[in-house]
Amino acid sequence: MDPQQAAGFASFLSQTDAVGKAILAIMLLMSIATWYLIITKSLTTFLEQRKSARFLETFWDAPSLAAVEKHIAANQPDDPFSRLAWHAINASRHHQRSGAAKLAEAGSGAEFLTRAMRRVIDEDTARLESGLTVLASVGSTAPFVGLFGTVWGVYHALVAIGLSGQGTLDKVAGPVGEALIMTALGLAVAIPAVLAYNGFVRANRLVLARLDAFAHDLYAVLTTGAHVGDPATVVPIKPTTAIKGA
Repeated sequence: MDPQQAAGFASFLSQTDAVGKAILAIMLLMSIATWYLIITKSLTTFLEQRKSARFLETFWDAPSLAAVEKHIAANQPDDPFSRLAWHAINASRHHQRSGAAKLAEAGSGAEFLTRAMRRVIDEDTARLESGLTVLASVGSTAPFVGLFGTVWGVYHALVAIGLSGQGTLDKVAGPVGEALIMTALGLAVAIPAVLAYNGFVRANRLVLARLDAFAHDLYAVLTTGAHVGDPATVVPIKPTTAIKGA
């Protein structure tokens, strides 16, 4: 058989030892985890952006906070903005009815509302950032895992060549070239992970900035008691909470 035809990934896979196969398995798991997170988080981000846009439109067009509360209760808070509004409205009304009956409710109504909204934003921040550590870890370690596989493959190839006593170019280039496949696989796993990580970080930053702006608007509405449909309240702040494509 032609040595050029025998060389390749299949030949490398058949000749590698348990360490080399373990490295391939690790990179395969890294790739599966990366693409799973890319697909699921991309779909979740897309759906939440659409739901958030619809909720904000409903929120600012509603005649009162009671109408907003009724809408959220009927549709369930399933996006960051509706969850924030739901918990903020409930916190404000709870403090008005019960006052500071517990240590967790100490302080004025405005302070209690601020803590409740901050807690919801922190929870959404943690949820949005879930999985990013995996992407960052894969992006930073996959090239080194592949490089280790290459070094291990080159080492065994040179040992085999030395034992055979045939050090010609055709005997050296084939095994060494096959070992370089591991480095290429490491890069193939790392590049999508890095690009996805950067993309999700940017998308999360935009969502959190809009959520923070909406929190200020919502706080003003709840503390002043103004109706959502009041033009004096809605017109100046509505542009800051519009959801646009990232």
